[in-house]
Amino acid sequence: QVQLVESGGGLVQAGGSLRLSCAASGRTFNRNVMGWFRQAPGKEREFVTTISRTGGRTYYTDSVKGRFTISRDNVQNRVYLQMNSLKPEDTAVYYCAARTQAAETISIGEYEYNYWGQGTQVTVSS
Repeated sequence: QVQLVESGGGLVQAGGSLRLSCAASGRTFNRNVMGWFRQAPGKEREFVTTISRTGGRTYYTDSVKGRFTISRDNVQNRVYLQMNSLKPEDTAVYYCAARTQAAETISIGEYEYNYWGQGTQVTVSS
């Protein structure tokens, strides 16, 4: 069983930055592929970014490339999402997700993840 708790969301002006953090329980964090997803009001949840077990591989959806950076700390059992140059269209609830007992790979599909956090709200004002 893995518990994921996100933090760091809030209200920021366009062009600003936020850093999201996801704390994971369990002793096998370094075996998990981690991802961030988001859900805007009235829209389906969408993939944002993913990171492999070692952090050696990452992948981003096109709309955040060059602005967002995912990273992880396998000692602290945390995954981070640094978000720069935020835009109003980045407004959403952001979810951390874990795919446990994975190989050194990345995962883009929601169906690949078996644990989810409760989400943290990010609001970008224009």
